[in-house]
Amino acid sequence: MSGWARIRGRGALLAVALLALLAPSRVLAASAADLAAYAGADRTQVLMDGAKKEGTLTLYTSLTSEDAKILGDAFERKYGVKLRVWRASNEDILQRAIVENRASRNDSDLFETDASGLEGLRRENLLLPVVSPAFADLMPQAVKPESWIGTRLNIITGAFNTNAVKAADAPKSYEDLLDPKWKGRLGIEAGDIDWFATVVSDMGEEKGLKLFRGIISKNGASVRKGHTLMANLVASGEVPLALTTYLYKVNQLKAVGAPLQAFQLAPTVARVNGMGLSPNAPHPHAALLFFDFMLTDAQAILAGREFFPVSLKARRDTDAMNLSFVDPATLMDDGDKWEKLFNEIVIRQSR
Repeated sequence: MSGWARIRGRGALLAVALLALLAPSRVLAASAADLAAYAGADRTQVLMDGAKKEGTLTLYTSLTSEDAKILGDAFERKYGVKLRVWRASNEDILQRAIVENRASRNDSDLFETDASGLEGLRRENLLLPVVSPAFADLMPQAVKPESWIGTRLNIITGAFNTNAVKAADAPKSYEDLLDPKWKGRLGIEAGDIDWFATVVSDMGEEKGLKLFRGIISKNGASVRKGHTLMANLVASGEVPLALTTYLYKVNQLKAVGAPLQAFQLAPTVARVNGMGLSPNAPHPHAALLFFDFMLTDAQAILAGREFFPVSLKARRDTDAMNLSFVDPATLMDDGDKWEKLFNEIVIRQSR
């Protein structure tokens, strides 16, 4: 560990020790950084008392509006604190956070989006480390206490319309997609560069790139922006078979009678979606209370909504999927390369 890292570590421990000695009124007046590091036995009570005074918090999220409302309503029922939501893509969340920070605007309390967006926020020093007792119950891939914490998995899956494709005819491997029967019938989400990079890297870069060049040049793909849109296009039959949808959304639509079925091709790619605290959070008590809520009570709510929670106490039907996790740091470092390859092979050759 470097000398600077040791100094920072000692500083965090000192902050925790000092906070533990403070009277409750002093804790309520603490900064977001101090509260984020507070691990006293009365942590939850301190957050509840402060959140009640603050009354609200603002979340920037890539959750759907419906899912965000369900979580916000449950949080308000439990704590009497209102959740305000600004919904956007992870790219737009990152851009807005950077712009607001440079303009010294402090609108956001928490960010909840995918790992690549959170990695970008971390590199811009727009996330605070948080201490929470809930970390002990989370899967290892979710715990990154130096910056952000996972809340759910987005599993990228194939899906087909059951009126257009028979289950027996669904592909069993990516190589099966070279079959000319798939010409004009495939769909890929326009922003899934990390899926592409993970699959190709797992296959071996030379082999993987050759395979995708073959699939797209022979059979093409309908490239659309938005995973919810893609799942709905499969459900309607406009896209008979999509390679990249979110499994939770396919399951949600199937549960209400849509004619679609998910399938996995190895490797099955998973993104960790997570949450981070703004260093300038205007409502730090409420933000941290919601932070803990998302890692505890909300995990069962997410499971009930067909999401894949990160809590070891919640549904664990991902264990048999042999998931390959997107590495946001590697992808960000090599992002230009993978974006160029994705555009060249998938976007430009697709119909």
